[in-house]
Amino acid sequence: MARITIRLSDDLFERVLDQAATLGTTPSGYIRDVLERFEGSDPTGYHSRFDELHATAIQTLAILAKSVGARAPGLLEEGLGEARRLLRERGLLDPEQDRS
Repeated sequence: MARITIRLSDDLFERVLDQAATLGTTPSGYIRDVLERFEGSDPTGYHSRFDELHATAIQTLAILAKSVGARAPGLLEEGLGEARRLLRERGLLDPEQDRS
């Protein structure tokens, strides 16, 4: 089995120790479990839960946009413009695909 050495702040190390003790495992076992879940090896782990939340948020926003667009198209366009601005500021919008 390969080995790795990492440096942790005292606070993070204490959290790892506490979590490992709570779960009845060793600190290295706890860290391995976290890495497996985070890296997507665990089908019910971090990525699975994040994908589910992401899909729910998209569905909710799509319903909201449809409702607002039907009642106040100008308000919808204003909101979409603000969303594009925020995405641009965070580098999350491809400038070539930005049509604003």
